[in-house]
Amino acid sequence: MKRLKDKPWYTLAVALCLAVILFVLLTHWTGFWGRVKTFLGYFSPVILGAVIAYIVNPLSLLYGRTVFCWVKKAKAKVVVSNFLAFITVILFLVFLLLMLVPQLIESVATFAANLDGYVDSLHTMLEKLGVSASALDLDRFISSSEAVIETVTEFIKNNLSVILSTSVGVGKGAVQFLIAFLLSIYLLADKQRLKEGGKRFIVTAFGGAVYEKLARFLRRCHSILNRYIVFNLLDSLIVGGANAIFMAIVGMPYVGLVSFVVAVANLIPTFGPVIGAVIGSFVLLLVNPWHALAFLIFTVVLQGVDGYILKPKLFGDSLGISGLWILVGVIVGGRAFGVVGILLAIPGVAILDLLYREYLMPWLEAKDKG
Repeated sequence: MKRLKDKPWYTLAVALCLAVILFVLLTHWTGFWGRVKTFLGYFSPVILGAVIAYIVNPLSLLYGRTVFCWVKKAKAKVVVSNFLAFITVILFLVFLLLMLVPQLIESVATFAANLDGYVDSLHTMLEKLGVSASALDLDRFISSSEAVIETVTEFIKNNLSVILSTSVGVGKGAVQFLIAFLLSIYLLADKQRLKEGGKRFIVTAFGGAVYEKLARFLRRCHSILNRYIVFNLLDSLIVGGANAIFMAIVGMPYVGLVSFVVAVANLIPTFGPVIGAVIGSFVLLLVNPWHALAFLIFTVVLQGVDGYILKPKLFGDSLGISGLWILVGVIVGGRAFGVVGILLAIPGVAILDLLYREYLMPWLEAKDKG
């Protein structure tokens, strides 16, 4: 008796079903994706907690291999390694807050105190360029600090409900992050038990062969993600540190604030360095235009060293993706998933490339030969 998949109409039926499903998804994509996002929203603290645990896990493993290598009991080693890893992350976040918040407050205070000087400088620069502020209809905005403050006050008054709702959203986000952080501690502590439970389920439901193939694929994905996250963070730390050293040597203000912005922006592929350069130069331009120019020149040199020397040394050819596909991944990921899609564009494209080269193409070739 012929199996169902050996029937002559089976391939056509599967193709038609897939075509119908694809058509329905494309024609109802907005509503479908909205429902998916609503459903995932209920689990957002759990998902965020899993992401935090995944990011902290390499640090915990590093502590287990180095600092606590003398601990004989595996469970005790995991507990103390996890504890030290989370303490390190918390201390790092506290350090950033203590460094950035005072500089941010100082920059706002400096901007407010020197607003009239910035306005005069802007008028002078426009006149040297042969452009009058009145021609650009800027006079009513930059004529004096009182006019600017009045404009800001009017904006706040007219958009008070939006500001309040945004503040409530920020508060909810902070609470969600706290819950996710606590969940990540439990997830990392129960990592081994969760892995064993998943293995038992897959082996029972689909068999050992399927589990081995899936485990092999997940190990490759983990290697790609782990390498990308660790080396990307290390690369951003080096770039931010080099930027801080340069600014401190030259005597520029807001070293911590600007270097942090540069380091975080460097995490974003393709467009990140440009964003960091624009924000940093704008902050410095308000204080000293020559500092802004020197910062831009140094940023171009630093990004050249980072792109042609540092990144190849860190990543090597492990990802093996062309620049075109990275750019496509950044654009599509950003449109579909926002900032998260941009940050995960490179490993996402690498995993898709892995699926294509090592699973889809061999399957199609074997099918064609058969």
